[in-house]
Amino acid sequence: MSICIKEVGRTFGAFTALDKINLIVEDGEFLAILGPSGCGKTTLLRLLAGFDAPTAGTIEMDGRIVGSPRHSLPPEQRNIGMVFQSFALWPHMNVRKHIEFSLLHHQYVRTALKKEYKQRTDEVLRMIKLQHFADRMPAELSGGQKQRVALGRAIAPQPKLLLMDEPLSSLDAELRIAMRGELQDIHRLTGATIIYVTHDQSEALAMADRMVVMNRGTVEQIGTPKEIYMHPKTDFVARFVGKANLIKGTWTGKTFSPDEAPDSRWPDPGVSELLKKQAVYPARPEQLALSRASSGIPATVTNVQYQGKEIHYTVRTNGGIWRVDTDLSQNYDMGDSVFLKLKSTYDLSAEM
Repeated sequence: MSICIKEVGRTFGAFTALDKINLIVEDGEFLAILGPSGCGKTTLLRLLAGFDAPTAGTIEMDGRIVGSPRHSLPPEQRNIGMVFQSFALWPHMNVRKHIEFSLLHHQYVRTALKKEYKQRTDEVLRMIKLQHFADRMPAELSGGQKQRVALGRAIAPQPKLLLMDEPLSSLDAELRIAMRGELQDIHRLTGATIIYVTHDQSEALAMADRMVVMNRGTVEQIGTPKEIYMHPKTDFVARFVGKANLIKGTWTGKTFSPDEAPDSRWPDPGVSELLKKQAVYPARPEQLALSRASSGIPATVTNVQYQGKEIHYTVRTNGGIWRVDTDLSQNYDMGDSVFLKLKSTYDLSAEM
């Protein structure tokens, strides 16, 4: 399903939840909507689902207007599937019954599929790897298994659009990572358009074909995960997605000199014109290095976090507090005096 969102707005009294959102989603695309709590991403998802109507603009699905201030199609009249954060399983139904229910009652299920609903149920159970748990009740399932049931129920009717509202947020960290692969597999198997709402940048970067970064009801940037991470257009995107340190300094053409180390010359990896006008350099934690040699920005180590394969340092300079991620060869203690600089071996131009 292709989607066209034109100048969409949503207000609640004097509060503007969404302001002039413009977005095109291609058929079969996996699109992640990323942003902090309160940015408007769930409001946008509700408009797409038909749970709410826009107060401005239009929403088109496959060329048909389904949402506008004048008229909004209800959810049951849109060929969609929905996966909620809370799983929303029925406690009196076993796994098989959850899948069968969506096949028997979804309005857009093809007649042939509805007639062969038992075979389709078996197919979906294999797809979500719960064929041996078909008779289990929700209370007998783990968190990951419950999430698979919710996914199976959503994909069984073969909807053209899958809407997912932070479906992995209630799972533990290890299970969230495992479920990313499951979601990618399901996307490949179904070919459905997926719109995935999350506040977790790692989820969006790992799974999405494209990302929409939102902030305060507006779209900050749209692009592939690599484009968003490597070339943020705004300071918000740089901080939120790449955890970048916005270091103040002077731009001279394609060369940057930090205020605290004016003799340093940092190359331009494709920094946006907006960030250049703000006289900052977005340096991600892994692009920076610490040294005891007296060159670079003077700093003091204020926090050390050992992460197994790397170490996360927090350092304080006269200009601010920065994060630096290093390999295990660099070992510093809290209180150490160091110098902060761009990695000399970091080939920025190769990443453009």
